[in-house]
Amino acid sequence: MKEGIHPKYYPDALVTCACGNTWTTGSTQKALRTDVCSKCHPFYTGEQRIVDSEGQVDRFYKKLQARQQYIEELEAREAARTAPDRPLTELDLGKRATDALEKAGITQVGEVLDSLSEGEASLLAIDGFGRKSLADLKKRLRQFGYELPEAAEEIAV
Repeated sequence: MKEGIHPKYYPDALVTCACGNTWTTGSTQKALRTDVCSKCHPFYTGEQRIVDSEGQVDRFYKKLQARQQYIEELEAREAARTAPDRPLTELDLGKRATDALEKAGITQVGEVLDSLSEGEASLLAIDGFGRKSLADLKKRLRQFGYELPEAAEEIAV
Protein backbone atom coordinates (compact mmCIF):
# COMPACT_ATOMS: atom_id res chain seq x y z
CA MET A 1 0.00 0.00 0.00
CA LYS A 2 1.40 3.43 -0.99
CA GLU A 3 1.96 5.96 1.74
CA GLY A 4 0.03 9.25 1.90
CA ILE A 5 -2.65 8.55 -0.76
CA HIS A 6 -5.32 6.88 1.36
CA PRO A 7 -7.74 8.70 3.66
CA LYS A 8 -7.63 8.13 7.41
CA TYR A 9 -9.78 5.18 8.50
CA TYR A 10 -11.86 5.40 11.68
CA PRO A 11 -12.81 1.91 12.97
CA ASP A 12 -15.23 3.40 15.53
CA ALA A 13 -17.15 5.98 13.42
CA LEU A 14 -20.47 6.95 15.01
CA VAL A 15 -23.58 6.70 12.79
CA THR A 16 -26.66 8.69 13.88
CA CYS A 17 -30.11 8.24 12.35
CA ALA A 18 -32.85 10.90 12.21
CA CYS A 19 -35.00 8.68 14.47
CA GLY A 20 -32.33 8.81 17.21
CA ASN A 21 -30.80 5.36 16.72
CA THR A 22 -26.95 5.27 16.90
CA TRP A 23 -24.30 2.61 16.21
CA THR A 24 -20.61 2.40 15.34
CA THR A 25 -19.00 1.18 12.16
CA GLY A 26 -15.78 1.63 10.20
CA SER A 27 -15.56 4.63 7.90
CA THR A 28 -13.27 7.31 6.51
CA GLN A 29 -15.39 9.92 8.32
CA LYS A 30 -15.50 10.28 12.07
CA ALA A 31 -19.29 10.84 12.24
CA LEU A 32 -22.08 9.98 9.80
CA ARG A 33 -25.73 11.01 9.69
CA THR A 34 -28.53 9.15 7.95
CA ASP A 35 -32.26 9.76 7.52
CA VAL A 36 -33.47 6.16 7.61
CA CYS A 37 -32.14 3.06 9.36
CA SER A 38 -33.36 -0.48 10.00
CA LYS A 39 -35.23 0.71 13.11
CA CYS A 40 -37.36 3.25 11.26
CA HIS A 41 -37.44 2.14 7.59
CA PRO A 42 -41.00 1.26 6.41
CA PHE A 43 -39.82 -2.04 4.92
CA TYR A 44 -38.55 -3.27 8.29
CA THR A 45 -41.19 -1.69 10.54
CA GLY A 46 -44.23 -2.46 8.38
CA GLU A 47 -45.54 1.11 8.75
CA GLN A 48 -47.02 2.93 5.79
CA ARG A 49 -45.36 6.36 5.68
CA ILE A 50 -43.78 8.61 3.12
CA VAL A 51 -40.00 8.75 3.33
CA ASP A 52 -38.99 12.10 1.89
CA SER A 53 -35.30 12.02 2.62
CA GLU A 54 -34.22 14.47 -0.05
CA GLY A 55 -37.07 16.97 0.20
CA GLN A 56 -38.53 15.94 -3.15
CA VAL A 57 -42.00 17.09 -2.20
CA ASP A 58 -40.67 20.51 -1.17
CA ARG A 59 -38.68 20.78 -4.40
CA PHE A 60 -41.80 19.90 -6.40
CA TYR A 61 -43.82 22.60 -4.65
CA LYS A 62 -41.02 25.13 -5.25
CA LYS A 63 -41.04 24.28 -8.96
CA LEU A 64 -44.82 24.56 -9.01
CA GLN A 65 -44.67 27.94 -7.30
CA ALA A 66 -41.93 29.16 -9.67
CA ARG A 67 -44.06 28.14 -12.65
CA GLN A 68 -47.06 30.00 -11.23
CA GLN A 69 -44.96 33.13 -10.75
CA TYR A 70 -43.66 32.81 -14.32
CA ILE A 71 -47.22 32.58 -15.68
CA GLU A 72 -48.29 35.61 -13.63
CA GLU A 73 -45.30 37.60 -14.94
CA LEU A 74 -46.20 36.67 -18.52
CA GLU A 75 -49.79 37.78 -18.00
CA ALA A 76 -48.65 41.05 -16.42
CA ARG A 77 -46.24 41.65 -19.30
CA GLU A 78 -48.97 40.97 -21.85
CA ALA A 79 -51.36 43.31 -20.02
CA ALA A 80 -48.68 46.03 -19.97
CA ARG A 81 -48.05 45.43 -23.66
CA THR A 82 -51.64 46.23 -24.60
CA ALA A 83 -52.20 48.94 -22.00
CA PRO A 84 -54.17 51.96 -23.28
CA ASP A 85 -51.88 54.41 -21.49
CA ARG A 86 -48.87 53.40 -23.61
CA PRO A 87 -47.20 56.43 -25.27
CA LEU A 88 -47.47 56.72 -29.06
CA THR A 89 -43.72 57.17 -29.38
CA GLU A 90 -43.27 53.46 -28.58
CA LEU A 91 -45.16 52.50 -31.75
CA ASP A 92 -42.39 53.97 -33.97
CA LEU A 93 -44.80 55.50 -36.47
CA GLY A 94 -42.38 58.04 -37.80
CA LYS A 95 -41.67 61.61 -36.83
CA ARG A 96 -44.25 63.27 -39.09
CA ALA A 97 -47.19 61.08 -38.02
CA THR A 98 -46.25 61.24 -34.34
CA ASP A 99 -45.85 65.03 -34.43
CA ALA A 100 -49.21 65.46 -36.20
CA LEU A 101 -50.97 63.37 -33.55
CA GLU A 102 -49.22 65.24 -30.71
CA LYS A 103 -50.30 68.60 -32.17
CA ALA A 104 -53.88 67.29 -32.13
CA GLY A 105 -53.47 66.37 -28.44
CA ILE A 106 -53.25 62.61 -28.95
CA THR A 107 -50.27 61.20 -27.07
CA GLN A 108 -51.43 57.75 -25.91
CA VAL A 109 -52.64 54.60 -27.65
CA GLY A 110 -55.95 54.71 -25.76
CA GLU A 111 -56.73 58.12 -27.28
CA VAL A 112 -55.98 56.76 -30.77
CA LEU A 113 -58.30 53.80 -30.18
CA ASP A 114 -61.05 56.18 -29.01
CA SER A 115 -60.62 58.23 -32.19
CA LEU A 116 -60.70 55.09 -34.31
CA SER A 117 -63.95 53.99 -32.64
CA GLU A 118 -65.52 57.18 -34.03
CA GLY A 119 -64.24 56.26 -37.49
CA GLU A 120 -61.21 56.86 -39.66
CA ALA A 121 -62.37 60.32 -40.62
CA SER A 122 -61.58 61.66 -37.15
CA LEU A 123 -57.90 60.80 -37.59
CA LEU A 124 -57.75 61.72 -41.27
CA ALA A 125 -59.04 65.19 -40.36
CA ILE A 126 -55.81 65.86 -38.43
CA ASP A 127 -53.49 68.14 -40.42
CA GLY A 128 -50.41 66.19 -41.59
CA PHE A 129 -51.91 62.75 -40.93
CA GLY A 130 -52.91 60.96 -44.12
CA ARG A 131 -53.96 57.54 -45.34
CA LYS A 132 -50.42 56.11 -45.30
CA SER A 133 -49.93 57.23 -41.70
CA LEU A 134 -53.30 55.71 -40.81
CA ALA A 135 -52.39 52.41 -42.48
CA ASP A 136 -49.04 52.34 -40.64
CA LEU A 137 -50.77 53.18 -37.35
CA LYS A 138 -53.26 50.32 -37.72
CA LYS A 139 -50.50 47.91 -38.70
CA ARG A 140 -48.40 48.81 -35.65
CA LEU A 141 -51.41 48.58 -33.33
CA ARG A 142 -52.14 45.05 -34.57
CA GLN A 143 -48.47 44.08 -34.18
CA PHE A 144 -48.56 45.18 -30.57
CA GLY A 145 -51.71 43.11 -29.96
CA TYR A 146 -54.35 45.84 -29.78
CA GLU A 147 -57.89 45.10 -30.94
CA LEU A 148 -59.05 47.73 -33.43
CA PRO A 149 -62.65 48.97 -33.12
CA GLU A 150 -65.12 47.88 -35.82
CA ALA A 151 -65.63 51.48 -36.93
CA ALA A 152 -62.03 51.48 -38.14
CA GLU A 153 -62.74 49.62 -41.39
CA GLU A 154 -59.94 48.45 -43.63
CA ILE A 155 -58.45 51.06 -45.88
CA ALA A 156 -57.14 50.31 -49.34
CA VAL A 157 -53.89 52.08 -50.07
